[in-house]
Amino acid sequence: MLRTIIFSIALVVAASVLGYQVKQVGGGRESISVKGLAEKPVKADRAEWTVRIQVQGDTIATALEKLRRERPQLNGFLAKAGFEAGAITESNESAEPNYEQEEGRNGNMRSVQRGHVARQSLTIRTADIPKVIAASRSIVQFEADGHPVSYGEPQYLVSNLEEVKMSLIAAAMENSRARASEFAKSGDVEAGRMRSASQGAFYILAASADQDVSDWGGAYDKSTVDKIARVVVTVDYAIN
Repeated sequence: MLRTIIFSIALVVAASVLGYQVKQVGGGRESISVKGLAEKPVKADRAEWTVRIQVQGDTIATALEKLRRERPQLNGFLAKAGFEAGAITESNESAEPNYEQEEGRNGNMRSVQRGHVARQSLTIRTADIPKVIAASRSIVQFEADGHPVSYGEPQYLVSNLEEVKMSLIAAAMENSRARASEFAKSGDVEAGRMRSASQGAFYILAASADQDVSDWGGAYDKSTVDKIARVVVTVDYAIN
């Protein structure tokens, strides 16, 4: 009789513990967290391109004189490429000592001043992307003709980034709801109201790129005209 009473008490205690654990497991399933993804093609609608003149002279005066002789040549190249003066922003002229590395008698490398170098940059900003593409190709010959210019690749930009981002957030939220519903079905429950949401990374990627992306950091490709805009959101939904 005593053993029966003890066993019954043990069952009650065990049931109480088991009930608490089930409640805790259930509490852990009160919400589901999913990521929503949306993307769409976008096209750059403006471009920026910088060209630099750099010359060397024995003195600051001679370096600046050479720079000012070259500037009209570059102006003529840009005008021939179709850029109006209003599309070009110029930096101030600058001049500084020119240092070169040379090997000393003991074999150590040292910096030695040899004259001065003068520089100036011109930046083109325009919505006429074909002109920028054409000029960035033809300047190779301009340099080959003996003009002391340096340049990088043009940057192709999207001006309405905020508008693109907002449209993608709405689509990503719809995607997160669909994903939450699918996850919930597998657990024989339903996704309920949204509890919280946060925007993750926002990407502007080259349309031809095959890139793995995460939900943090983001990226902004400026090397191509045709791009893909992508946004990730994280949303918590209640479970019914």
